[in-house]
Amino acid sequence: MTDDDARLDEVAAELLALPPARFTTARNERAAEIGGAVGRRIARLRKPTVAAWAVNLLVRDGQLGEAVELSRALHEAQDDRDAAELARLGRQRRQLVSALARRAGELAAGAGTPLSAATADAVEKSVNAAIVDETAAAAILTGRLVAAVDLAALEGDTLGQAVAGSLPDALPTPAPRDDLAARRARKAAEQAVREAERARADAERERTSIEKTLATAREKADRAHERVDALRADLVRAEKDAADADAAVQRREDEHADAVAAVSAARRVLERAEAERDAEPQRDERGGA
Repeated sequence: MTDDDARLDEVAAELLALPPARFTTARNERAAEIGGAVGRRIARLRKPTVAAWAVNLLVRDGQLGEAVELSRALHEAQDDRDAAELARLGRQRRQLVSALARRAGELAAGAGTPLSAATADAVEKSVNAAIVDETAAAAILTGRLVAAVDLAALEGDTLGQAVAGSLPDALPTPAPRDDLAARRARKAAEQAVREAERARADAERERTSIEKTLATAREKADRAHERVDALRADLVRAEKDAADADAAVQRREDEHADAVAAVSAARRVLERAEAERDAEPQRDERGGA
């Protein structure tokens, strides 16, 4: 790497940590200030996406580099592990990625640019790339991203185009750590895992609460349907009883009409019989005379 390359990388790292809204003005000022061939190269630097800028902030924060070292150690530890241990390490890595992505969101919000859901997803994919792929990690840890990195979409020179300035070939060998630095790194990683576990536990509690509410709602709906079915059965029975009662009333009305007619007929017979009886003595009297 030439001195010009090193100078470009240094300036690019500084500029790409600025909020995207300030990038263009700051880049033009530094290009004019430095001038020459390096200045012209600085003037051609691309403005970072918000997701790339948030990842650059995470790199400068230091936790992503520590997480990459931890992930490299986990890779080495996986060689002699069983399936259950591999599954546990995989969960730990996913929790770490999620926690680091949230940290990037906090840094971006603190710098005045909260992340949208789509941008946060792009940040998480870039963090995941750094954790699981050493080549991607080497590029991302430069802190000079201009575009987010997605391992699923990497092809050709995609990674080179996502980084301003030079592209390192591999991760740098970590410097020996003193005990205090090692403790801090472990503490940061453990905290990230704890945060991820708390988030998972909160999500589990929310899911359990929703399931209970859903079960209660279903039970109420079942009882309501049972009441509706019972009322419908009662209505059918009541309608049948009403129809039977109407038929009985009709029969009684018919019987009553028949009885009234019979009484009328009997009265007429009685009246004729009485009339004939009263007329018989008069005939006897006329015969005797």
